[in-house]
Amino acid sequence: MSIGYIASGFLVGVLVGVTGVGGGSLMTPLLVFLFGFKPLVAVGTDLLFAAITKTGGVWVHHDKHQSVDWRVVRTLSIGSLPFSIMTIFVIKHLLAVGKEVSTLVTYSLGVALILTACAILIRSVLTRNDVEREIENIKISSGRFNNMQIPATIFTGAVLGVLVTLSSVGAGALGTIAILFLYPKMSTLKVVGTDLAHAIPLTAIAGFGHWTLGHVNFALLGSLLVGSLPGIWLGSLLGAKIPERILRPVLASILLLVGLKFVLA
Repeated sequence: MSIGYIASGFLVGVLVGVTGVGGGSLMTPLLVFLFGFKPLVAVGTDLLFAAITKTGGVWVHHDKHQSVDWRVVRTLSIGSLPFSIMTIFVIKHLLAVGKEVSTLVTYSLGVALILTACAILIRSVLTRNDVEREIENIKISSGRFNNMQIPATIFTGAVLGVLVTLSSVGAGALGTIAILFLYPKMSTLKVVGTDLAHAIPLTAIAGFGHWTLGHVNFALLGSLLVGSLPGIWLGSLLGAKIPERILRPVLASILLLVGLKFVLA
């Protein structure tokens, strides 16, 4: 196991524990820029990494907090899982006919990082106490989506399925924002638990698909897990001591710059 990979996993774990931002938006660019992995390998490895690390979080949310809305998870999955599988088959077809896929993955990664940066800033606004109190007063029955809520949720899942499979980014920050908009009366804790529960099958299926295409480095995966698990624990302890209003804008700015580099490369 490489000390550099373990250290990177630890660093990303700490940042995930402190900020709650998904590891994909941090880990995948790190693997591409710092260690020089091909985008497809970085994406495939990170997807399985995300599926494993998120499992513990869902167990806590479901078992201890009862904060997973499984109805919303199922509705999102109706869109995300089939589109994730279809995206894998598209990648496989493009590779079989000799098309260049790295450019598509790199561009998708850049777009996903830019959207994630925006989502971090939007979430920090939506989850302020005064805004949450206003959200609680919204009546869904006479509100924004009415009968379109389920189709909108399935469509959102489909978009997440494609984006996450191509870039490994979006299952966390973008999924959370989507749920906040679609289900404005859902508590913040339940939004996080529901997003985590949806992310596990999505990242697992997408990761397995990339594995079948040879895009997973298991030695790298093991090193990242060794570093990230204690990192997430430490980050969770530090999270209460570091002002979120300072850390989130800095993180969003970094992701925005990295995203633009991918898009403009």
